[in-house]
Amino acid sequence: MTTELLTADIHLIQRILPHRYPFLLVDKVVDIDGYQTARGIKNVTMNEPHFQGHFPGKPIMPGVTIVEAMAQTAAVMVGTALNMADRDMLVYFMAIDGCKFRRMVIPGDVLELKMQTVRGKPGGKVWKFSGVAEVEGEMACEASFTAMMDLPKDVVA
Repeated sequence: MTTELLTADIHLIQRILPHRYPFLLVDKVVDIDGYQTARGIKNVTMNEPHFQGHFPGKPIMPGVTIVEAMAQTAAVMVGTALNMADRDMLVYFMAIDGCKFRRMVIPGDVLELKMQTVRGKPGGKVWKFSGVAEVEGEMACEASFTAMMDLPKDVVA
């Protein structure tokens, strides 16, 4: 039996996440397999505000925004699986572990955020995710993180 993988376009992402410009850091989430795995897409462009100061003359995407894009991908994955569109779901970092940066991410790059759930279940508040961010198949970042899902009370296990 095969499972049909889901996709979240920017419109659905905005119905799941509260983030908006300049802090909405994922453009599309594809290959959503329930709340187990998903792949986020972030098109890195020069007009993003952090490039003015990070760094003048040599724009590099800050590592913290790469990790945030990974977290937003995981939140969209869970939000899609749990039908959280228009439900005011919030997600908070609790821990970031084993974070390593392997290559610079610059304007023109397409960042692929490959995320998987390590621990978590529908209705649960604490979830753990791991993932990698890649550009053209080359690892840019890897990290695991724990997050608390602030879900509406009617979402049950």
